[in-house]
Amino acid sequence: MKNSEIIFAKKEKLIPIAGDFFLKDIVSLDQFNQKSIELLFRQVTKIKKTSTKKLLKILSGKIVGLLFFEPSTRTFSSNSAAVKRLGGQTIEYQNPLQTSSVVKGETIEDTTKMIEQYTDVIVMRHPMVGTLEKVAEVANIPVINAGDGIGEHPTQALLDMFTVYEKHKHLDNIKGLMVGDLLNGRTVHSIIKGFSIFPNNTLYLLSPEQLRLSKKDLDEAKRRKIKLIEIKSFEEIPADCHFWYWTRVQKERFADKQEYEKLKLSFILTKKLVGKKAGKNTLIMHPLPRVGEIETAVDADPRAVYLTTEAKNGMYVRMALFSLILSNGKKV
Repeated sequence: MKNSEIIFAKKEKLIPIAGDFFLKDIVSLDQFNQKSIELLFRQVTKIKKTSTKKLLKILSGKIVGLLFFEPSTRTFSSNSAAVKRLGGQTIEYQNPLQTSSVVKGETIEDTTKMIEQYTDVIVMRHPMVGTLEKVAEVANIPVINAGDGIGEHPTQALLDMFTVYEKHKHLDNIKGLMVGDLLNGRTVHSIIKGFSIFPNNTLYLLSPEQLRLSKKDLDEAKRRKIKLIEIKSFEEIPADCHFWYWTRVQKERFADKQEYEKLKLSFILTKKLVGKKAGKNTLIMHPLPRVGEIETAVDADPRAVYLTTEAKNGMYVRMALFSLILSNGKKV
């Protein structure tokens, strides 16, 4: 065996959570089953009820590395806040492409091996699909996927699912609407996987024709036995959805900026549309940032949770994940 092979000895492939998070990677919703999601959500509920003094003991002496190769506001900040609210500390790299040794040509594998010498968990966002799986294979500490290009964003999906669960008290027999850039939306891809874990869920999909889910994604959803229904207009939105999930058209995924400009505001959520089509208990959600696809007039609607409950649940879900990964949840 060559020296490089010894240094980068790989872990096993992604390990299912199966109700046990301790020292495991969180790279894909494929790792989850009903038991693991229910366990996580019980932990979130406990943490929301636990005193600040007790929470600060959970990650005492632990350090989490945050490496974000793409811009982030909520995911970066909520991970940082989650660690610190549990008494841990962070090493933070935003935009490592300009501020770290990556500028000098260091590989992602080498960067990973160095950061793991100083930390107990690595949270990483990267623009290339599949990078986080590679990072998880070479790292000897847990790795959390904070978004890999147009691939997945598992913790965003989990916080969104928790928001739905907290409101409606179940994750089966859910009817949801997903709007916007479904082709490039990694949060969309993860949410579809997440809701496919529970039975009898239906998602209505509304997007410009050019930004519909790929055939591969549709075939995969069919295999997972989640019902996806593509619609073409607001008129086709069913009246009894548990949630609406609006997303932005992702400018950074377009080679042709004129095409982006043409598509970016294809479906705008207005106060009038909410009044006409949303149910009394329909959650209005968005992973953010928004860039014009939701009118600010909608913000005051009590069903709109993207700037409030949904955002704050991101911190609580990540607190629960860190506590389960690093202390097996025993300190809560």
